[in-house]
Order: sequence, then C-alpha cells, then structure tokens
Amino acid sequence: DQNQGNQQNEHYTSLRAKANQEGDAMAKCFQQSHEAYSRREGALAKELSEKGKKHERTMEALNAEASAWIFRGMLSFKPGELDLHGLYVKEAISYSDKAIKEARQRGDSQIRLIVGKGLHSNGHVAKIKPALEDLMKQLNLPVEVDPQNTGVLIVQLA
Repeated sequence: DQNQGNQQNEHYTSLRAKANQEGDAMAKCFQQSHEAYSRREGALAKELSEKGKKHERTMEALNAEASAWIFRGMLSFKPGELDLHGLYVKEAISYSDKAIKEARQRGDSQIRLIVGKGLHSNGHVAKIKPALEDLMKQLNLPVEVDPQNTGVLIVQLA
C-alpha cells in the first residue's frame, strides 16, 4: 500500500533527521569541550564532553532504530536476497554479514545483495557496493556484479 510506504518513509526519514541533529549537537559539545580544555577550564570541558557522549549515544540509538525499521520492511524479500537500500555502510556491512551466515546455514550456494547504484548517495557515488566488495575480499568470497543489474552483487557461498 502506497500510503503505508510513505508513512514508513516519513518515519525512517524522521529518525535519520533526529540522529543527524544529535550528531550536530554532539560535534558542537565536543568542540566546546576542546575549547574549554584549552582555556584550562577542566570541569566545564568534562561536563561538555559528557554531554557530547550523551548526544552520541542518542544518535547511535536513533540510527539503529532507523536501520532496523527499514530492514524490517525488507524481510518480504525471498531468502538468498538482501536489499540494503537506505542503510549506512556500517549497517549494510553488519546486515550482510548476518545474512551470509544465515544463507550458509541454510546451505544456499549464493546470496544476492541489492546494493543500489549510488543514485541516492551524496554525489551519486555508490558507497555500499565498494564496501561490500571489500568485505567479500576479506571473507575470501567470490563476488560479481549482476550482469542484468549493476546495483546487485552476487556472492558465491559454496
């Protein structure tokens, strides 16, 4: 249902926006903490640092909620296929690693990782695809780009 998709998208977008705000607040606190430390105001520096760490924890929690939210919507895909659109690179790596382990346990010979072409990334440069290609090299897993869709990596498991 299109309306449900928009609500999910709005919820996801809202979570990411709140996480970005927390990240900005974190950076500001850490910068102010550094400046206070430079002025030998240790107590203020510590207070600002702790405040920055709190913003960091909140940011990480919001990003985790956003990635879990978007990932839940992708569970309708067939086994052996994983859509990673909308995730940050770190999240995509984590979900891919888990999916590969599950696919191996099922005895699958391959898994298709839908990484996208980078069209929605800053500068339209793919970020997930090269990171997962590097991961597959580290795991010694053969990987190829789907000849029918350059936004899909096919990883051989057996």
